[in-house]
Amino acid sequence: MKYRKLGKTGIEVSEISLGTWQVGGKWGSGFNDALAEQIINEAIDDGVNFIDTADVYEAGASEAAVGRVVRSRSEEVFVATKCGRQINPHVNEGYTPEVLRKYVEDSLKNTGMECLDLIQLHCPPTEVYYRPEIFELFDRLKDEGKIKNLGVSIEKIEEGLKAIEYPNVKTVQIIFNMFRQRPLELFFEQARKKDIGIIVRVPLASGLLTGKFSQDSTFDEEDHRNFNRDGAAFDKGETFSGVPFNVGLEAVNELKTIFPDRENLAPIALRWILDFPEVSCIIPGASKVEHLNSNINAAELPPLTKKEKVAVNDIYEKYIKKHVHQLW
Repeated sequence: MKYRKLGKTGIEVSEISLGTWQVGGKWGSGFNDALAEQIINEAIDDGVNFIDTADVYEAGASEAAVGRVVRSRSEEVFVATKCGRQINPHVNEGYTPEVLRKYVEDSLKNTGMECLDLIQLHCPPTEVYYRPEIFELFDRLKDEGKIKNLGVSIEKIEEGLKAIEYPNVKTVQIIFNMFRQRPLELFFEQARKKDIGIIVRVPLASGLLTGKFSQDSTFDEEDHRNFNRDGAAFDKGETFSGVPFNVGLEAVNELKTIFPDRENLAPIALRWILDFPEVSCIIPGASKVEHLNSNINAAELPPLTKKEKVAVNDIYEKYIKKHVHQLW
């Protein structure tokens, strides 16, 4: 495993880290504590030292599993969690320092940790980024010894650019992959100038970039890939990166012609992301140990060639850009 600096946190994190949205089972299939702990332990065994969770993942079960495993290990493992998505309705007015403070304190109890390495605002409405009192709260929480670092998880580039104007924001979690390339235009440049750690989520476009889906693929009734393609439950950019499923399949089929010896495109898709030095780490999820191993192996691949990168970009321009680029 290779490690990179997480911006001005100063923390060195594994290039391939672990996201735990579906770590205890597939989306919509319930949470399996034993499976979650197996995957998290295996990740740490393989050199992963940064784990991302959230209070809303399986109603806190993900946070609790991460906390149990990390507290049982001797290695130094950094835990990032998120707050804000419990607010219902999820609107700007629901965000207050008092509400967010309670969520942070609940996450401390849930993980069993005395201090959170990184707390992230969990994709709040855009208006929240224009309210200094929300960000000031986290300075007080740091002074109280409850958190070490503040970050944000964003949907839109505008939100990321606004967030990093606050000096205490040290990381930005963002969707970035072969099918979501807009961060390259301005955000990466600004993040580099301000020494912001970039945490990449949805790196495989909800599995689309594995190359394993087809027109006949089906998803569980409670799987967001079934019910959220048009944003019925939350931002549609979280599901297949906002790419219409059939369009994504066409683009993936062309990607397969660039990498004909790859039955599983996931490691290539992750390697493409790692080829950008602005990225601190990637947090792919894993519902099986095999998925975890596939993801971790991506760090051992050589960088893509210039010809391969041009071909990937051509596919983005041909199939994907008109559907996603202007939206986020």
